[in-house]
Amino acid sequence: MSGSSQPRVAIVHDWMLLGGAEKVVEQLLDLYPEAPLYTSCISKPWAYKLRNRTVITGYLNNFLLQRIRKFVPFLRQRWFQNLDLSGYDIVISSSGAEAKGIKVPAGVLHINYCHAPTHYYWSRYDEYIKNPGFGVLNPVAKFGLKLLLKPMRTWDKQAAKRPHVMIANSTHIAAEIKKYYKRDAVVIHPPVDIDRFIKKSQQPRHGLIVAGRQTPYKRFDLCIATANILQLPLTVLGNGPDHARLVSIAGPSVSFKTDVSDADMVQAFQGAAGLLFAGLDDFGITPVEAMAAGCPVIAYKAGGALDYVVDGETGVFFDKQVPQSVVTAIKRFEQITFSEKAVVKKAVSFNPKTFKVLIRKLVDKEFANFQK
Repeated sequence: MSGSSQPRVAIVHDWMLLGGAEKVVEQLLDLYPEAPLYTSCISKPWAYKLRNRTVITGYLNNFLLQRIRKFVPFLRQRWFQNLDLSGYDIVISSSGAEAKGIKVPAGVLHINYCHAPTHYYWSRYDEYIKNPGFGVLNPVAKFGLKLLLKPMRTWDKQAAKRPHVMIANSTHIAAEIKKYYKRDAVVIHPPVDIDRFIKKSQQPRHGLIVAGRQTPYKRFDLCIATANILQLPLTVLGNGPDHARLVSIAGPSVSFKTDVSDADMVQAFQGAAGLLFAGLDDFGITPVEAMAAGCPVIAYKAGGALDYVVDGETGVFFDKQVPQSVVTAIKRFEQITFSEKAVVKKAVSFNPKTFKVLIRKLVDKEFANFQK
């Protein structure tokens, strides 16, 4: 930035627990080393990792409220919009929920990195109503979501008007922002830790894998159903609330590995012939990680996958989330000789350095315009 002094920056994020969104925050903090982080709650591992940074939390950062955080979005709404963000020149919010609803003082630029319009109000409302993920408390969660949906949607739409600039993590999410919030957004893809997946030596590839947190919307069940039909070796990596159901429908050609370390995941991606990616994801870091290891992707033609799967070059698409569509894609996949070099090259474009360069360029430009 130009000028004799650097602008004062603050970073705001929904919560620092699990997931790819926290990786975005990590890179933002690296880009702005003096910026404090405001977040509703933070896990012990993240608190330790950020022990040398200024992290501001509030009453929501306690064990009980972390456990029931899905039940109390109205408390997060109130906490975020009552934050005192005076004293800064730029505030960057990272949000797929309530953090975008901050109110900055006049003369302060607010840039929002939107991971998605809030899922449980918009694109995945039907999924959440069907299976909120609260176990025995599902009936309570369903009742509360139905009861509060209208006022929550109203608040969410108003909150989305507050940022001066919105960034989307994929072209899919840019379209979702336009659909639900009636706003334009600049696309800057999230950072992916590419380097640790790149193969250091040649080794044969065999078998297909599916990896990630086992939740219904990821559609691991579709991958397993397809493997059952083809009697195809498929390794399912990871765990999650849908694990027991997935095991119950798996045929003899399907194997599971639940206790998977980071090193195990790297090795799996480096040795697999292909990764199945059957869900509709906002972006989808796992397929890009697999591609960084030279592993092509068989993906549902929707969502974030449209930004990195090049049909016939870095993988293949299937058009419908039904087994026969995936069967057809796998058969076509098996007829293509993929260049590991080309697959890796596409993945490398999503590296953290590129992310930070693009963010810095956008922030500088918007701040300069904001001051005019």
